[in-house]
Amino acid sequence: MSIRNGVQLITYADRLGDGNIESLTSILQGPLGGLFTGVHILPFYYPYDGEDAGFDPIDHTSVDERLGDWDNVKKLGESVDIMADLIVNHMSGQSEAFKDVLKNGRESSYWPLFLTKEDIFKGDDQTQIDEQIAQVFRPRPTPFFSDYEVGTDTGNPETVPFWTTFTSNQIDIDVESQLGKDYLSSILQSFTESNVDLIRLDAAGYAIKRAGSNCFMLEETFEFIEELSNRARGMGMQCLVEIHSHYQTQIDIAARCDSVYDFALPPLVLHTLFSKNAEALAYWLSISPRNCFTVLDTHDGIGIVDVGASGDKPGLLTADAINSLVDQIHENSNGESKKATGAAANNVDLYQVNCTYYDALGKDDFAYLVARAIQFFSPGIPQVYYGGLLAAHNDMALLAKTNVGRDINRPYLSSSMVKEAVEKPVVKGLMQLIRLRNESDAFNGVFDVSYINNVFVLSWKNGNHAASLNVNFSTMDATIHTVDNDEESVLSINSLLA
Repeated sequence: MSIRNGVQLITYADRLGDGNIESLTSILQGPLGGLFTGVHILPFYYPYDGEDAGFDPIDHTSVDERLGDWDNVKKLGESVDIMADLIVNHMSGQSEAFKDVLKNGRESSYWPLFLTKEDIFKGDDQTQIDEQIAQVFRPRPTPFFSDYEVGTDTGNPETVPFWTTFTSNQIDIDVESQLGKDYLSSILQSFTESNVDLIRLDAAGYAIKRAGSNCFMLEETFEFIEELSNRARGMGMQCLVEIHSHYQTQIDIAARCDSVYDFALPPLVLHTLFSKNAEALAYWLSISPRNCFTVLDTHDGIGIVDVGASGDKPGLLTADAINSLVDQIHENSNGESKKATGAAANNVDLYQVNCTYYDALGKDDFAYLVARAIQFFSPGIPQVYYGGLLAAHNDMALLAKTNVGRDINRPYLSSSMVKEAVEKPVVKGLMQLIRLRNESDAFNGVFDVSYINNVFVLSWKNGNHAASLNVNFSTMDATIHTVDNDEESVLSINSLLA
């Protein structure tokens, strides 16, 4: 199948509109009508409001009835491409399958579905096991394993450490077991019956574990992703692999799957605007995967690991440049991002800064539109997060209520709030950029990037259609030039705010 080359929206079903998929559909057909060619609906499975905002499903094949049902998803998919999350690595500790394991222990028919510490680290040499565990890459500052008492109904209970890569309620699946394969197949079947076109493989990089390795993006992981992508493709869907890692890893993954995220772009764009130097960004866009989806903001924080070094492999930015970038975000947000990042809040990743992209740029409307223009002119299919679409501010009230760092950028925006927000000049300007990106045939052509004398140019050429973004970082002028069948036009980014 072919995914439309246009701008897509990323949103929760319950946080944009009035709390369900039907209301979201009305928003997309009303104030946002015709603006997006696709929508990534963040986890809408039961329960959508678990410990990790839906990424800990009890039943991955069921739409939470508070949001709607599969018919609602299918109806929305009649007008836009639908992306849904396939949470590959884990399921909820409250799932019926894991509750059966708690009751029946090793006698449970679901025992092979879940991954235990002893499944990977075998033997009695504790020193060797400790050394092997020390090699494992950790995405969060929480324990590798969580102890659960199992076999409570057998008369012979025991305490077993289960793999919990993310939180203690997200129990890792053995995706190589037959039960694991059947579980993933059942989800794919639900998707293909409900007009889902794109599958975001969440946390796929952690799915395969091997003793003596870092248990992240192993050769076996590449093979697993390829096999799962082939299965999805055979059912009429494409896969988008979600991996935060060194930039070379993204390039390697892109060569072996349908598409990847360009997670290096968000910090590089910020670095470029802060330093008024596009050298690192120009280099990255000259080598970045073309089969990618671009973002500036998502439901997660602003990734840092994607531009950093990994072992002896240099990053796209130096350690000093990254530190300066993070400090500038904290300064621009008046310290709000600092309150939501690292040890300051629960459920955080080690490699992200929690802040809206708009606040990271100090609420500078011009800089924000330049950032979006760079995103839309970069290779790949652009996605815009719902908060970013509406230039939302850091939600400090929600952060204070939940103490979950990422909630600073996960606001609840009602239909009336949406109607009000689309009247803001910066949002009107962004919507005009989205329409330009969707309507120009130039973006189906050949891409080029140049950076000479502090002038950064991103250009596309497709027959009689051409489009270029020119940003002069000495004068901070930014213009878009388009040609459509010999009709030329010039658009100043500043004019979008008039």
